Amino acid sequence: MAGVFTKPNVTGYADALICEAEGLESLREVLRDQEVSFLGVPEIHRVSEKELKVAAIDSCAATQATLEMFGEGLARMHKARQPQYGWRRDNYIGLSPQPNRWSANWGEFFVRDRLGYQVSLIREPSVQAAFENCLTAHKESLVNWLNEHCTHASLLHGDLWSGNVLFDAEHPWLIDPAVYCGDREADLAMTEMFGGFGSAFYAAYDRIYPRSAVYLQKRDIYNLYHYLNHYNLFGAGYLEGCRRGFSLLKQAVTSF
Repeated sequence: MAGVFTKPNVTGYADALICEAEGLESLREVLRDQEVSFLGVPEIHRVSEKELKVAAIDSCAATQATLEMFGEGLARMHKARQPQYGWRRDNYIGLSPQPNRWSANWGEFFVRDRLGYQVSLIREPSVQAAFENCLTAHKESLVNWLNEHCTHASLLHGDLWSGNVLFDAEHPWLIDPAVYCGDREADLAMTEMFGGFGSAFYAAYDRIYPRSAVYLQKRDIYNLYHYLNHYNLFGAGYLEGCRRGFSLLKQAVTSF
């Protein structure tokens, strides 16, 4: 079918593509409500347990103009205040389940349902014990600090690395989300994990919704979730990133 991209379900989870489609529609709704017409979400043609059919994007290299559109559009999406943290159903990030619930406490949600959940999946007992002990020892301080530095819940793409943003000749497009509501800077942190989008994107974002003074500290803590997920999925190549993340978490909490 011309103009349609078909994504098969290779995850092993029957509802993975259904969750993805729901995430795409949620992103589209918030962008529409914020009157952001220059950051797109592909139209969904059909979704089932077996496949997701969406409008194909004729992708090309990003330009300064489309990077600026992406930065401004994401900032405007993040400015839309959501009533709670979390999400209405469990979903997936890549090939991993992502547990969700509704919560009024961002720090507790992130520590339990993001970091804690990924630590619980670690198969190496000594590694799991070391990370679990660190998380337990610093949980209260970390929860309080994250709450202090998060002003409201935003709808997050949830898996915002460079492979999940496409650019055509005119616009940027969001694909493959793992949506939930949380601190907007968790999305921004993920953009930097595998190289980032360049200065034009971040400057445009900051013009609309400047990053906080503690963004760099939060970036290391939020990206620990993704390092843990990659370690659980792909193995030892990501272990050092996890250890570094926990070391930076300990350094950060001692300075709170």
